[in-house]
Amino acid sequence: MPVMPPRKKQPMEPAIEPTMEPVIQPQESPEVTPLLMQEDTLTFKRSHFYAVVTVLAFAAGVLLGYVVWGGSSPAGAGTAQTVNPSSNAVAAQAEVKRYDIPTDNAYAIGPADAPITIIEFSDYQCPFCRRWHDEVYEPLLAAYPGKIRLVYRNFPLTSIHPDAQSAAEAAMCAGEQDVYWPFHEKLFSSESLGSSTYLQYARDLGLNMTSFEACLSDRKYQQAVQTDSDFAINLGIRSTPTFFINGLAVVGAQPLDVFKQVIDKELSGDIPN
Repeated sequence: MPVMPPRKKQPMEPAIEPTMEPVIQPQESPEVTPLLMQEDTLTFKRSHFYAVVTVLAFAAGVLLGYVVWGGSSPAGAGTAQTVNPSSNAVAAQAEVKRYDIPTDNAYAIGPADAPITIIEFSDYQCPFCRRWHDEVYEPLLAAYPGKIRLVYRNFPLTSIHPDAQSAAEAAMCAGEQDVYWPFHEKLFSSESLGSSTYLQYARDLGLNMTSFEACLSDRKYQQAVQTDSDFAINLGIRSTPTFFINGLAVVGAQPLDVFKQVIDKELSGDIPN
């Protein structure tokens, strides 16, 4: 089913236009209520939109200007930007939707007891996922040392990214030899994906090649990756990357400041549970 066409609604501040990769053929499923989303590029169904989120509070009278994140998605999402908050912006008291996303058997980095858990649904062949990884991932962890646990879950968009599924499986094969995260880094730095690339990375990282090649050829983790994808679709995720910050949905390759706004308010207890 194609991405839902734009619809008109009353403007809300602050509004964020997501920079993301669309899912071309998702199944019918329940919907995710995004925490941050531009009004004219909503990719989730109308049915949950009015269950909405918290509008972040901003300092009165501060003029921020547009924060351009650059580029546009293939679906025409355009350039992501943060709209200037008005001088009388206040925190909304609307209901906040938090999603319970399991993290069992998923690869994670950061303390298990970190106050902030970010769950990323992503695709190794998605250019916007790579952009977020290259420009936000490390600065975000560095800004909150010991306070963030990042959990990676696979959502390969196979209809437009033919190598995304195999890349996800290869990373999990590398995980058998305790090098999931180094392999993960190499995949996001790669200009091309495919079996020859995976084998080269495995050699670079000193893996047992016999075990790694057997894991790849047997497609040992095909079902595990598919399970992640099915979960994402059933939850209502329609694009990559999609994040959940302590269960709060943030859609798209948003810039560092957007993540910091949400995390700071979550740490200070300003967002209702």
